[in-house]
Order: sequence, then structure tokens, then C-alpha cells
Amino acid sequence: MSQRTRHDESSEPAGMNTATSGLLILLAEDEPADAHLLCVALHENRIEAEVQHVFDGREALEYLRRQGGRFAEAQRPDLILLDLNMPRMDGREFLAALQDDVSLREIPVVVLSTSEVERDVLAAHRLGAAGYIAKSPDVGVFIEEIGRLGDYWSRLVRLPHNGEWVLREQDGSETKR
Repeated sequence: MSQRTRHDESSEPAGMNTATSGLLILLAEDEPADAHLLCVALHENRIEAEVQHVFDGREALEYLRRQGGRFAEAQRPDLILLDLNMPRMDGREFLAALQDDVSLREIPVVVLSTSEVERDVLAAHRLGAAGYIAKSPDVGVFIEEIGRLGDYWSRLVRLPHNGEWVLREQDGSETKR
């Protein structure tokens, strides 16, 4: 099941708005409560983002490859947020499959995991993850961390959009290059 949610200063965390000029995030997370908390964190930090939520690595690949009727109109995400420990296809298997797919390997992936085990961090980076964030059990700290992550990916980093580079300014404006 995919969930489309827009998060900006005027929307509710659980809203179902679909239009946004912000960041498009594919979230692969099997725990609905964790997915909801991420959406709350984006909202609290006024990060304009549309979140497409899938429940495991297999669904994430189906989304990215536009397989099946429900993903036929899927848009390429700007960023993938990935849990490591999921059923059917876990985050490590997903990262390996993503790296094997030339058309998808350039999409940045940030792992969000409760694991702080060094071998998990190293494995994620070896498999192409752009970053690794250990989920804090403290909700306030988690919300702050997602705020910094959102600021980085939505306001600082240059991301390609439909073959064009878009520079996102601090004020939210975009310049195509």
C-alpha cells in the first residue's frame, strides 16, 4: 500500500494532499507508527515534502520500477529513506538491488535504523547509502534529526529533476540549470 502525503507548514501530518513543489521522498518502513512519526517530524520542521510510503524493499523496487497497477504513475523520488529491518526484502537486499539497477542507482538513499551496530553502518555505505541515521528513542531528538536531514536534502543539496538540475534556495525558490 502506498501513501501519498504532503508536509508543509499549512498541512496536517496525516493529510492526503498530493501536489507539492517540495522534496519527493520514498519511505520504505514496515512500522506504521515510525512512518507516521517521520511525517510528524517533517511537518514540525516545516519541511515541504511529499512522502510515498511502502512497507518493504520489494514494494520499494516495484514503486521505483513502476510495476503493478498501483505504481504505474509513480514519480521518481528525490530521496529514499530506508529502514534496514523489514520483511520480505530488507534494507540491505534493497540497497544491493538498487546498485544493480543502472537506472536507479543514482537516487540517494539514507538509512534510518534503530541499529547502531558498526557493521550495519559500514554495510549500508558499502552498498551505496548516502547516509545512515540511527533512530533516537527520544522523540524530540528524532524530530530534530529529521529536521536537519530535511533541511539538507530540501534546501542545500542540488538534485536532478527530470533530467534537469534544480538548485533549491534557502527561501524555497528553485532555479533550473
